[in-house]
Amino acid sequence: MKNFFVLLTFLVVFVRQSFAQISPPGEGKARTADWFALGIRQKLDTTEGRGWQSMSYIGLGRKSNPDNYNPFFKHEIFVMNQEFYHQLPNAWQYSFALSYRRQDEYSDRPPYEHEYPGLIQEFRLYSRISHTFNHSRFKLTPTFRQEVRNFYTTNFETTDELIQLRSRVRLQLTASLDRDNIHRLIASSEQLFAVSKEQAPAHWTAFNYRESRFSLYYSYSPKTIPFTFSVGYMNNLVGAKKPYDVHYIALDIVIENPF
Repeated sequence: MKNFFVLLTFLVVFVRQSFAQISPPGEGKARTADWFALGIRQKLDTTEGRGWQSMSYIGLGRKSNPDNYNPFFKHEIFVMNQEFYHQLPNAWQYSFALSYRRQDEYSDRPPYEHEYPGLIQEFRLYSRISHTFNHSRFKLTPTFRQEVRNFYTTNFETTDELIQLRSRVRLQLTASLDRDNIHRLIASSEQLFAVSKEQAPAHWTAFNYRESRFSLYYSYSPKTIPFTFSVGYMNNLVGAKKPYDVHYIALDIVIENPF
């Protein structure tokens, strides 16, 4: 963990166009987890370097139990996501998105089986705004993202957590390894804060820090085919008083402008 922070700090000191990978979602308590996503990124107008674009993807996540290291041990999450970006000419970008997620709920105690209700459905609306600072082959992109999350059981009954408002602050750094921008390294640090409305007793929790996510990706965009491949690692540090961390391996494939 210490070595990862050193590497992240190095990239911050030194990182052109934003090629964001599809980051893993939180998958709950475990030692290791995996994430695979397949997406389509499509320009919606012909304005060079700016304008609207769409990003659609589906993703699957699996994880280990807290007492083993097999990241493919059991199913955890299914995600469908649709986001629309608008790139402005002054290096600002904003977006709006809708997301649907089905996530398995497991006990934190052995034998780590499903707990009631066993599966949670989530509908999420979010928006984000970012600004990119470019320098030669390096760029730095701070982003603020605000989410509204609603949770339901498989029968669309409400859960103990009725609604959550979550704020995310991310610093992403991208280094192009060649002049054609085919090979890139992408590092990010993201902190998450939230406030929730609980059902019983009915009240709002305090707005506070919930978790941090640190990732490092290698991304490859060959000129011969319209695909971007990204493979990477994420460390999810959850909690403040007695935090635990989960190690993720991730792969995503994005089809670029198929239409």
